[in-house]
Amino acid sequence: MSEASSNMTNQEMYSNKKVSMKTRIQKFGSYLSSMIMPNIGAFIAWGIITALFLATGWLPNEELAQMIDPMKNYLLPLLIAYSGGSLVHGQRGAVVGAIGTMGVIVGSEIPMFLGAMLMGPFAGWLLKKFDNKFADSIPQGFEMLVNNFSSGILGFILAVLGYYFVGPMIGAITDIASIGIQAIISDGFLPLANVITEPAKVIFLNNAVNHGIFTPLGAQQAQEAGKSILYLVSINPGVGGGMLLAYMLFGNGSAKSSAPGAFIIQFFGGIHEMYFPYVLMKPLMVLAVIGGGVTGTAIFQLFDVGLVGPASPGSIISVVAMTPPGDLLGILLGVFGAFLVSFSIGVAILKFDRSEAKDFEASKNAVQQEKRASKGQTTVSSQITENVSDIPKAENVHKIIFACDAGMGSSAMGASLLRKKAKEINLNIPISNSAINNLKDESGTLVISQYELTPRARRQSPSGMHVSVDNFLDGDRYDEILGAMLSKPIEEKQTTNSLETSHSIEAIQYIYFPYENKVGKTTMAASLLRNKLKETDSKDITVKAIAIEELANLDLMHTLVIGNQNMVQSLQDLYPDLTSFVVEDLLEARAYDQLGA
Repeated sequence: MSEASSNMTNQEMYSNKKVSMKTRIQKFGSYLSSMIMPNIGAFIAWGIITALFLATGWLPNEELAQMIDPMKNYLLPLLIAYSGGSLVHGQRGAVVGAIGTMGVIVGSEIPMFLGAMLMGPFAGWLLKKFDNKFADSIPQGFEMLVNNFSSGILGFILAVLGYYFVGPMIGAITDIASIGIQAIISDGFLPLANVITEPAKVIFLNNAVNHGIFTPLGAQQAQEAGKSILYLVSINPGVGGGMLLAYMLFGNGSAKSSAPGAFIIQFFGGIHEMYFPYVLMKPLMVLAVIGGGVTGTAIFQLFDVGLVGPASPGSIISVVAMTPPGDLLGILLGVFGAFLVSFSIGVAILKFDRSEAKDFEASKNAVQQEKRASKGQTTVSSQITENVSDIPKAENVHKIIFACDAGMGSSAMGASLLRKKAKEINLNIPISNSAINNLKDESGTLVISQYELTPRARRQSPSGMHVSVDNFLDGDRYDEILGAMLSKPIEEKQTTNSLETSHSIEAIQYIYFPYENKVGKTTMAASLLRNKLKETDSKDITVKAIAIEELANLDLMHTLVIGNQNMVQSLQDLYPDLTSFVVEDLLEARAYDQLGA
């Protein structure tokens, strides 16, 4: 099937699917978080200035403290509104959203974060409707005049409405919400919020929960009290850290070996998506993260602590940086209390539940298959993710985009990892990251997203080519993708091989690519050869990368080992009867033609 027809078929199948409630929630939450996340640096800057220069801060400074209120009352809401308008209708929508929000700000006595999150997208939507209706009626040569005046007039109207209606209305709603939040906090019920937020995070609603709900509410509370516990409810790094430590010490297979890296990135780097696959792999683990979350929030509430600004990303470093004077002990106790409880429950689950002794990758894929089947997506997702022959060849890809909810943390890490791998093999394709809502519908674009988010990515960019991953730091998956992209060389090259005789693979059952330290290139080469064997309808042969030391434990009958001259020579010294094949450039597709592949 051609790529165009495959994309068309998948697009039609997706367009006929009923959008699930979870997907709707994800999309709404993504819009909320997409207004906050691009401006999180401004929130952090404001939080640092507040923590340092406030009268009760670490370094009180009356002159520099004069920036606190203007940033909080004007800069932050206007940035949010600008981003919201831009999401809906580009630059002009952003400008009109900011103008309308100015009226909301002046018409209220409290910081208008929530008002900005409403007015920004609403203004962009109104302007988009106007443009769609009158775009064809504008006389030639008057486009700029009409565009500028329509933006100005609509902004003027919205600013007036914002001043007299939206500002006071949001202020009243905020007052009621603040009373409710304070009641929940004073009655000691806030820790129960983690019973909902922790499972929601695992199904990729983390940005919707944190930046769409707790960040604006936390900013409102911080305005009144100088700090907010709401900033801590969803981002406690101890929750995922404790569970990952349990896997490090008591897990099995790939889950155990991959947990240390995930722990470092999650706890110190603040990328919470790192621990989601470990929960999906063993669903009982949701009890560990719930227990850790409830414990941490309860300790925070017990010590009456909070942060002066949002900790983003949610790492222990960010949390400490946003801690006001006098709260550090309570914050650390909450983080490590959550860590200990999550670890203890995680250990108990790993000891008790021995029913899943599968490899980590197999377990993740099984869980994802069940989730896709429950949504009627089995066929389409299989074509997207499991069948490497559907991955486009390099010459058909103009750029690669990693897409996630916010377009920052996890997707940026994935893009960086793939960029390094592509550089190693001299593959010059632009690789970047983006929020799903910012994807453009362009052909020749390969979009990489997580399984749960791929349906939304396809709807946003139906003409693009899509590949799903479980984990944006899954290096083996990227090796597979790159190997499939290079299965037909970009440029035909002359290949020299040190062996003059042609090899027949009829008697071969296993083909191994041995490696010493790094698995990357050998995994890509194995994927490349697998694809070539499939194209020639060869018999089913196991092709994989393998550590050199593992060869000692294998029966090498009916086995072919492939490597460069030095690798093959050293192996033949150890195993004189070893059948081998020399390839100096493992990623040169034509090098394997002598194998009958």
